[in-house]
Amino acid sequence: MVRKVLLVCGIISSLFFTAMNVFIPMLYEGYSSTSRTPSELSAIDAPTGQIWGQLGIVYEILIFAFAWGVWMSAGRNRPLRVVGGLMLAYGVLGFLWPFAPMHQREVLAAGGATLSDTLHLVLSAMTVLLYLLALGFGATAFGKRFRIYSIATMVITLTFGALTGLDAPRIQANLPTPWVGVWERICIGVFLLWVVVLSIALLRELDRKGGSQT
Repeated sequence: MVRKVLLVCGIISSLFFTAMNVFIPMLYEGYSSTSRTPSELSAIDAPTGQIWGQLGIVYEILIFAFAWGVWMSAGRNRPLRVVGGLMLAYGVLGFLWPFAPMHQREVLAAGGATLSDTLHLVLSAMTVLLYLLALGFGATAFGKRFRIYSIATMVITLTFGALTGLDAPRIQANLPTPWVGVWERICIGVFLLWVVVLSIALLRELDRKGGSQT
Protein backbone atom coordinates (compact mmCIF):
# COMPACT_ATOMS: atom_id res chain seq x y z
CA MET A 1 0.00 0.00 0.00
CA VAL A 2 2.83 2.41 0.86
CA ARG A 3 4.50 1.71 -2.48
CA LYS A 4 1.23 2.32 -4.32
CA VAL A 5 0.80 5.68 -2.61
CA LEU A 6 4.35 6.66 -3.52
CA LEU A 7 3.85 5.68 -7.16
CA VAL A 8 0.56 7.56 -7.37
CA CYS A 9 2.52 10.64 -6.27
CA GLY A 10 4.12 10.54 -9.73
CA ILE A 11 0.74 11.06 -11.39
CA ILE A 12 -0.25 13.73 -8.89
CA SER A 13 3.08 15.56 -9.32
CA SER A 14 2.63 15.90 -13.08
CA LEU A 15 -0.97 17.07 -12.73
CA PHE A 16 0.06 19.50 -10.01
CA PHE A 17 2.88 21.04 -12.05
CA THR A 18 0.58 21.33 -15.06
CA ALA A 19 -1.97 23.16 -12.92
CA MET A 20 0.76 25.51 -11.71
CA ASN A 21 1.57 26.40 -15.31
CA VAL A 22 -2.10 27.01 -16.11
CA PHE A 23 -3.24 29.09 -13.14
CA ILE A 24 -0.18 30.97 -11.85
CA PRO A 25 0.33 32.91 -15.12
CA MET A 26 -3.14 34.37 -14.58
CA LEU A 27 -1.73 36.21 -11.55
CA TYR A 28 1.00 37.89 -13.62
CA GLU A 29 -0.42 40.79 -15.62
CA GLY A 30 1.10 40.94 -19.09
CA TYR A 31 2.64 37.48 -18.87
CA SER A 32 2.21 35.24 -21.93
CA SER A 33 2.65 31.49 -21.64
CA THR A 34 3.37 31.46 -25.36
CA SER A 35 6.24 33.95 -25.42
CA ARG A 36 7.66 33.63 -21.88
CA THR A 37 9.28 30.74 -20.06
CA PRO A 38 8.06 29.14 -16.80
CA SER A 39 11.25 30.39 -15.12
CA GLU A 40 10.06 33.96 -15.60
CA LEU A 41 7.18 33.23 -13.24
CA SER A 42 9.71 32.78 -10.43
CA ALA A 43 12.05 35.58 -11.53
CA ILE A 44 13.34 38.13 -9.04
CA ASP A 45 10.65 40.77 -8.38
CA ALA A 46 8.07 38.85 -10.45
CA PRO A 47 4.59 39.14 -8.85
CA THR A 48 4.24 35.35 -8.96
CA GLY A 49 7.66 34.55 -7.54
CA GLN A 50 6.53 33.75 -4.01
CA ILE A 51 3.57 31.54 -4.88
CA TRP A 52 5.58 29.70 -7.53
CA GLY A 53 8.28 28.98 -4.97
CA GLN A 54 5.81 27.78 -2.35
CA LEU A 55 3.92 25.48 -4.70
CA GLY A 56 7.19 24.35 -6.24
CA ILE A 57 8.17 22.87 -2.88
CA VAL A 58 4.97 20.81 -2.91
CA TYR A 59 5.84 19.54 -6.39
CA GLU A 60 9.35 18.57 -5.31
CA ILE A 61 7.99 16.64 -2.31
CA LEU A 62 5.62 14.74 -4.62
CA ILE A 63 8.35 13.92 -7.15
CA PHE A 64 10.71 12.86 -4.37
CA ALA A 65 8.05 10.51 -3.00
CA PHE A 66 7.48 9.07 -6.48
CA ALA A 67 11.21 8.58 -6.98
CA TRP A 68 11.38 6.63 -3.74
CA GLY A 69 8.49 4.50 -4.95
CA VAL A 70 10.37 3.76 -8.19
CA TRP A 71 13.47 2.79 -6.19
CA MET A 72 11.42 0.46 -3.98
CA SER A 73 9.80 -1.12 -7.04
CA ALA A 74 13.05 -1.80 -8.90
CA GLY A 75 14.02 -5.09 -7.24
CA ARG A 76 16.58 -6.73 -9.53
CA ASN A 77 15.74 -4.42 -12.42
CA ARG A 78 18.96 -2.40 -12.45
CA PRO A 79 17.94 0.13 -15.12
CA LEU A 80 14.78 0.89 -13.14
CA ARG A 81 16.84 1.31 -9.96
CA VAL A 82 19.01 3.83 -11.82
CA VAL A 83 15.86 5.66 -12.92
CA GLY A 84 14.78 5.80 -9.29
CA GLY A 85 18.15 7.23 -8.29
CA LEU A 86 18.06 9.81 -11.07
CA MET A 87 14.55 10.86 -10.07
CA LEU A 88 15.70 11.21 -6.46
CA ALA A 89 18.53 13.45 -7.69
CA TYR A 90 16.00 15.42 -9.74
CA GLY A 91 13.86 15.88 -6.64
CA VAL A 92 16.80 17.02 -4.52
CA LEU A 93 17.93 19.40 -7.27
CA GLY A 94 14.48 20.95 -7.30
CA PHE A 95 14.92 22.23 -3.76
CA LEU A 96 17.80 24.41 -5.00
CA TRP A 97 15.70 26.42 -7.48
CA PRO A 98 14.53 29.02 -4.89
CA PHE A 99 18.19 29.90 -4.30
CA ALA A 100 18.88 30.58 -7.99
CA PRO A 101 16.10 32.69 -9.52
CA MET A 102 16.74 34.54 -12.77
CA HIS A 103 16.31 38.28 -13.16
CA GLN A 104 13.57 39.70 -15.34
CA ARG A 105 14.38 40.38 -18.97
CA GLU A 106 14.69 44.14 -18.55
CA VAL A 107 17.34 43.68 -15.86
CA LEU A 108 19.27 41.15 -17.93
CA ALA A 109 19.26 43.43 -20.96
CA ALA A 110 20.60 46.28 -18.83
CA GLY A 111 23.54 44.14 -17.72
CA GLY A 112 22.12 43.35 -14.29
CA ALA A 113 22.79 39.61 -14.37
CA THR A 114 24.36 38.16 -11.21
CA LEU A 115 25.61 34.82 -9.90
CA SER A 116 21.98 33.85 -9.37
CA ASP A 117 21.38 33.92 -13.13
CA THR A 118 24.45 31.78 -13.76
CA LEU A 119 23.31 29.24 -11.17
CA HIS A 120 19.86 29.25 -12.76
CA LEU A 121 21.38 28.24 -16.11
CA VAL A 122 23.47 25.54 -14.44
CA LEU A 123 20.41 24.08 -12.69
CA SER A 124 18.50 24.17 -15.98
CA ALA A 125 21.25 22.23 -17.75
CA MET A 126 21.49 19.69 -14.91
CA THR A 127 17.71 19.22 -14.94
CA VAL A 128 17.66 18.49 -18.67
CA LEU A 129 20.58 16.08 -18.24
CA LEU A 130 18.68 14.20 -15.52
CA TYR A 131 15.61 14.14 -17.80
CA LEU A 132 17.59 12.54 -20.61
CA LEU A 133 19.41 10.04 -18.40
CA ALA A 134 16.14 8.93 -16.79
CA LEU A 135 14.57 8.52 -20.22
CA GLY A 136 17.59 6.59 -21.49
CA PHE A 137 17.72 4.12 -18.61
CA GLY A 138 13.93 3.94 -18.51
CA ALA A 139 13.93 2.84 -22.14
CA THR A 140 15.70 -0.39 -21.11
CA ALA A 141 13.64 -1.04 -17.99
CA PHE A 142 10.52 -2.52 -19.62
CA GLY A 143 9.40 -3.97 -22.92
CA LYS A 144 9.55 -2.77 -26.52
CA ARG A 145 6.57 -0.40 -26.40
CA PHE A 146 7.88 1.51 -23.40
CA ARG A 147 11.34 1.61 -25.00
CA ILE A 148 9.96 3.17 -28.19
CA TYR A 149 7.88 5.61 -26.16
CA SER A 150 10.87 6.63 -24.03
CA ILE A 151 13.07 7.16 -27.11
CA ALA A 152 10.35 9.26 -28.76
CA THR A 153 10.07 11.33 -25.58
CA MET A 154 13.84 11.82 -25.59
CA VAL A 155 13.80 13.01 -29.21
CA ILE A 156 11.03 15.51 -28.49
CA THR A 157 12.86 16.73 -25.38
CA LEU A 158 16.08 17.28 -27.32
CA THR A 159 14.31 18.98 -30.22
CA PHE A 160 12.29 21.47 -28.22
CA GLY A 161 15.06 21.92 -25.67
CA ALA A 162 17.31 23.02 -28.54
CA LEU A 163 14.66 25.44 -29.80
CA THR A 164 14.39 26.90 -26.30
CA GLY A 165 18.15 27.27 -26.12
CA LEU A 166 18.24 29.16 -29.41
CA ASP A 167 15.93 31.78 -27.87
CA ALA A 168 18.03 32.20 -24.71
CA PRO A 169 20.16 35.07 -26.11
CA ARG A 170 16.99 36.91 -27.12
CA ILE A 171 15.63 36.58 -23.58
CA GLN A 172 18.82 38.09 -22.18
CA ALA A 173 18.62 40.92 -24.72
CA ASN A 174 14.91 41.52 -23.97
CA LEU A 175 13.99 40.81 -27.58
CA PRO A 176 10.73 39.21 -28.77
CA THR A 177 10.53 35.43 -28.28
CA PRO A 178 7.08 34.64 -29.70
CA TRP A 179 7.25 30.85 -29.18
CA VAL A 180 9.81 30.19 -26.46
CA GLY A 181 7.10 29.48 -23.89
CA VAL A 182 5.58 26.86 -26.17
CA TRP A 183 8.93 25.19 -26.88
CA GLU A 184 9.89 24.92 -23.21
CA ARG A 185 6.44 23.77 -22.10
CA ILE A 186 6.46 21.00 -24.68
CA CYS A 187 9.89 19.96 -23.44
CA ILE A 188 8.62 19.88 -19.85
CA GLY A 189 5.22 18.46 -20.72
CA VAL A 190 6.47 15.32 -22.48
CA PHE A 191 8.60 14.49 -19.44
CA LEU A 192 5.65 15.04 -17.09
CA LEU A 193 3.62 12.67 -19.26
CA TRP A 194 6.44 10.12 -19.20
CA VAL A 195 6.38 10.21 -15.39
CA VAL A 196 2.64 9.46 -15.48
CA VAL A 197 3.11 6.56 -17.90
CA LEU A 198 5.96 5.16 -15.80
CA SER A 199 3.84 5.43 -12.67
CA ILE A 200 0.93 3.59 -14.31
CA ALA A 201 3.25 0.87 -15.64
CA LEU A 202 4.71 0.28 -12.17
CA LEU A 203 1.28 0.27 -10.54
CA ARG A 204 0.08 -2.35 -13.03
CA GLU A 205 3.18 -4.44 -12.39
CA LEU A 206 2.57 -4.18 -8.66
CA ASP A 207 -1.05 -5.28 -9.08
CA ARG A 208 0.02 -8.17 -11.31
CA LYS A 209 2.53 -9.42 -8.75
CA GLY A 210 -0.03 -9.02 -5.98
CA GLY A 211 -2.59 -10.97 -7.96
CA SER A 212 -0.15 -13.80 -8.69
CA GLN A 213 0.53 -14.23 -4.97
CA THR A 214 -3.15 -14.71 -4.04
